[in-house]
Amino acid sequence: MSDNNIRIVFFGTPDFAVESLRALVEAGFDIAAVVTGVDKPAGRGKHLKQSAVKEYALSVGLPVLQPDNLKEPAFLAELRTTGANLFVVIAFRMLPHEVWGMPQYGTFNLHASLLPRYRGAAPINWAVINGDTHTGVTTFFLQEKMDTGDVIESRSIAIGENENVGSVHDRLMVLGAELTLDTVRRIASGDLSATPQDSLPGGVAPTPAPKIFKDTCHIDWNRPARELHNFVRGLSPYPGAWSQLIADGADAGTFKIFETRPASRQVGQPGEVTVNGDCMYVGCGDSALQLLSVQVQGKRRMDVAEFLRGCRYESMVLK
Repeated sequence: MSDNNIRIVFFGTPDFAVESLRALVEAGFDIAAVVTGVDKPAGRGKHLKQSAVKEYALSVGLPVLQPDNLKEPAFLAELRTTGANLFVVIAFRMLPHEVWGMPQYGTFNLHASLLPRYRGAAPINWAVINGDTHTGVTTFFLQEKMDTGDVIESRSIAIGENENVGSVHDRLMVLGAELTLDTVRRIASGDLSATPQDSLPGGVAPTPAPKIFKDTCHIDWNRPARELHNFVRGLSPYPGAWSQLIADGADAGTFKIFETRPASRQVGQPGEVTVNGDCMYVGCGDSALQLLSVQVQGKRRMDVAEFLRGCRYESMVLK
């Protein structure tokens, strides 16, 4: 088999998937169609916004499909008429068997973790939140249960001690595109073997990576400073770790924190804010956390020195 015998339907929605689609297009692979999420209202005007994948696909003249229901007979028939023999899935919703079982050479997914670690919707966030020193990307063939299929290949990167999830995301996006391209080429050449996840070297136990909600991002100041430092960077720049700011005894709104540094000593009780010059510290369960970049409700993100220059509060507590 050669590259010319591969015809692909690509499934994806956000920026993370665009890099891999671009790599396949620029390598000359035949993309029969692109399947992405439906346009959604966004912004103050609630105008319909196209997904990042749709915007790129249209810019290079690829056909775009946006089904509401992946089991809809008309959509399934449209997939069959593409003549595709390989499906590639990146940052898309779960596919039913009627879809992923369709192509001759199967359906593979690019997942942003070193499977079986971090199965689920937010693998990059949880790797950083949990203080992992390495993460990576994995390609695997889809099966019925989410992120459980046989692994084709994985590649890893180190996570910096103070690196946030945005930076890790961007590096994995590039590495993932390289791995996606390599995986398609291996399938095209017939040089491919896949390994069940429970047979991978090292015997790593599966770990979950559930979706991140607003309540997930609430800071518990009774936890150790190092854990909270990882928590903040695992949610920065988006969606952002937050507390409720109580200033001079009154609720001053949501207070997001984007960048921190663990302090070497205790400074106040958990949640209590101490200001020293242009530095701001919050007490934690074991020591304290120095805040470096924050955002008060209704304001833009700013560094702490700028926040303190405009701050007129006598006392602050984060809850």
